[in-house]
Amino acid sequence: MLPFTLQQLRILRAIATEKNFTKAASSLSISQPSLSKQIKILEENLDTILINRERSQISLTESGKIFLQYSERILILCEESCRALIDLKNGERGNLTVGASQTIGTYLMPRILALFAQNYPQIDLKVQVDSTRTIATSIIRREIDIAIVGGEISSELQKKLTLQPFVYDELCLIISNSHPFARKQRITKEDLYCLDFITLDSTSTIKKFIDKILIQNKIRTHELKTILQLNSIEGIKTAVSLGLGAAFVSSSSLEKEIKLNQIQILEIENLNINRQLSIISNPECYKSKTFELFYKELLRLQTKSKK
Repeated sequence: MLPFTLQQLRILRAIATEKNFTKAASSLSISQPSLSKQIKILEENLDTILINRERSQISLTESGKIFLQYSERILILCEESCRALIDLKNGERGNLTVGASQTIGTYLMPRILALFAQNYPQIDLKVQVDSTRTIATSIIRREIDIAIVGGEISSELQKKLTLQPFVYDELCLIISNSHPFARKQRITKEDLYCLDFITLDSTSTIKKFIDKILIQNKIRTHELKTILQLNSIEGIKTAVSLGLGAAFVSSSSLEKEIKLNQIQILEIENLNINRQLSIISNPECYKSKTFELFYKELLRLQTKSKK
């Protein structure tokens, strides 16, 4: 006999989330006395204290934190097993949690989801957008089923993931239509030193990637003039369209500006900046029919983009 029940694990998780017995009980639709009793039984069976109750402050002890980590893994597997059975019963109906790194989640993913929803309106999709590292970690924790990311993934995380190359995202050099270089359409690498650049923060993964490619092409990035750093791509595009400077921006984010003729893309002789986008998933997770349908749709889009 195990010294705990699944309900007791759910109760511990709820207490850790809510940090309040009353709210935890409410979230599980049980009474507070019942919740308190179950926690007491759990602690007695495990012969350890899981929750600090000093001064009305609810927190987990070190033992509680360790036990919660395993509890969450157990509960995720249980929930996954139920999903597998429901998936088998319902066929192409189901749920899917999709992840995306920030630029992809803002500009590319909505288009992908719209196309998928047209073909499979009965499937409920949830989307999480965050940094590449956070999304990859969520995949490993089984919190996200599948994701598309553009940032670099550490070798440590890669060992626990399945990575499938998706498409390339071109990072274009954009200027306003009133910029002195607007008539050139193509510039040399040396011309880059004459531009005033608007960039993302230096900690941005996209900024780091761009600098890496420029350095590989023997461009002295420390000599490039940065006049403004902003924390959003939308802010950068607006600043460029107003004639404040030039910027490298993902091509997937430029559809509206190109249609409205608000900016111009400059080609650079012998220099293209493309980053590989990847599809990531957890090799140990059950692959539902919903997952397979979404994955096949991504591969279809990949093939279409190459034509």
